[in-house]
Amino acid sequence: MTVEIQYVKMPSSESMNAMVTQKLEKLSQKYDWLIRAQVHFKQENDAKGTGKICEIELSAPGPRLFAQSHTDNFEKSLNETLEILKAKLQKKKEVMQKH
Repeated sequence: MTVEIQYVKMPSSESMNAMVTQKLEKLSQKYDWLIRAQVHFKQENDAKGTGKICEIELSAPGPRLFAQSHTDNFEKSLNETLEILKAKLQKKKEVMQKH
C-alpha cells in the first residue's frame, strides 16, 4: 500500500510520519486489498481547542473510504480516525465475503 502524508498549514513531523506509516502497515497486513492511503493533518484555530484534524482516505476496490476526527492532539486524532476506518473496513470485508 502506498502512503501519502500531507501537512496543511503546519510543519511536517518525522515522528508523525513514522507513526502513521507503522499503523497503516498493520492495517494493510490485515486488509491486503488496500491500494493507497492519503493522510492529511490540519491545524485550525478553534475556540474549543479541538483544532488538530486528521483526515484519512483509503483507496480500495469499490468506493473510497474516508474518515476524519478533531481533537486537541494529532496523535489522538490519528487514533480516532483509524478506529473509524477499522469499523468501515470490517463492514466492507463482511459485504465482500457475502458476494
